[in-house]
Amino acid sequence: MGLRYDSVLEAPIGDVFDWHARSGAITRLMPPWQPVRVLEETTSLRNGRTVLGFPGGLRWHARHQADGYDPPHRFVDRLANPPLATALTWRHTHEFIAETATTTRMRDTIESAVPAAVLRSMFAYRHRQLAAELAAQSRARAWHPTPLTVAVTGSGGLVGSALCALLSTGGHRVIRLVRRRPRSAGERAWHPHSPAPGLLAGVDAVIHLAGVSIAGRFTEAHLRAVRESRVGPTRRLAECAANTPQGPDVFVSASAIGYYGPDGGDERLSETSERGSGVLADLVADWEAAAIPAAEAGMRTVQVRTGIVQTPRGGTLGLLYPLFAVGLGGRLGSGEQWLSWIGLDDLLDIYRRAVLDDTLSGPVNAVAPNPVRNTDYTSTLGRVLHRPALLPIPAFGPRLLLGSRGADELALADQRVEPAILARAGHQFRRPHLETELGHLLGRAGAASRPR
Repeated sequence: MGLRYDSVLEAPIGDVFDWHARSGAITRLMPPWQPVRVLEETTSLRNGRTVLGFPGGLRWHARHQADGYDPPHRFVDRLANPPLATALTWRHTHEFIAETATTTRMRDTIESAVPAAVLRSMFAYRHRQLAAELAAQSRARAWHPTPLTVAVTGSGGLVGSALCALLSTGGHRVIRLVRRRPRSAGERAWHPHSPAPGLLAGVDAVIHLAGVSIAGRFTEAHLRAVRESRVGPTRRLAECAANTPQGPDVFVSASAIGYYGPDGGDERLSETSERGSGVLADLVADWEAAAIPAAEAGMRTVQVRTGIVQTPRGGTLGLLYPLFAVGLGGRLGSGEQWLSWIGLDDLLDIYRRAVLDDTLSGPVNAVAPNPVRNTDYTSTLGRVLHRPALLPIPAFGPRLLLGSRGADELALADQRVEPAILARAGHQFRRPHLETELGHLLGRAGAASRPR
């Protein structure tokens, strides 16, 4: 019972240990296919506590053990909360061994009645994830070697929460701009339509993610809510940044590949392609233009035109994963439409690069370099899950849920978008191929190293 899992990381032992000690580490290591949330993050690997939430209200309290704390070589946590701890033994030893001056062996040892077969995919994911995280962090230092203070709107969302964790584990100070009373020194109250004059004081960069989800039935009320949550607040925040003495140097705003319209067909779409037609193209054009006050004030501005984000925690994959897992998946509509996807981690890396790399400005396509047709996407997902993908979903299905316009511009959109700006910059994607990305996200990839 239990498990020991080893891998060798291309980073010095001090860097690996310090990464674990920073805010956001446990968030970055949680397997996305597991229905677990981080409710409380430890403030100390010596004697702090991490609390995880499971479905049904079950909580897992991992208490760090002072007698096992030996930086940068080891820290230990154990399950501490009754009645769970009474029924289940769990002691987790994290060890770090300097193989060379620039490589570290990381060893996770679990002493528990939980079978190794149950644990192996989780720890394989964690080791893969950390290796990729440290490699991406090393590349980021080439753009800007010193930590920044970054203000983030939408920090509680799917992308925002992961991005804040990525930035903080990278050593940056994150200030979350929230629409409620702040609960910590790392939060500031933000009123989208009337931000306070000092909101961005002492901030080096702004990442603006907030807005009502575009997904939904395309009623006039929904489209109005989406527009009002994006265009006006973006302009007000850009004006706030422009009017802040010694304020931000960089203003990064979310955008979408909806700019190119829903019917691109086989045309290869880059950042220089013309704007398409449709309600989303109109919205995105106005949304991007709302950042002009920041650019006019001399700030470097970047609009991250995001493709179809891949994570089982939400979005398209979040909807399809349960269906495909039980063998009820298949192509959507004709299946011939192009799908320009992006893994969540690669999207986060692009946001980080947008902040740190002063050669980037204007629109940047945040899509993987290998778009696929819908029929290839669904067959790949079925193959990764070892399930058939033979039950097609006719086009009228999305139209019932999203309305005709919503289905055409979201579920059935045909967009072959390329990351031309990033390609010219020599950007390195973590997982540029769909099968590798889905295998990692769903715990179906090959082991990062040999488990013992």
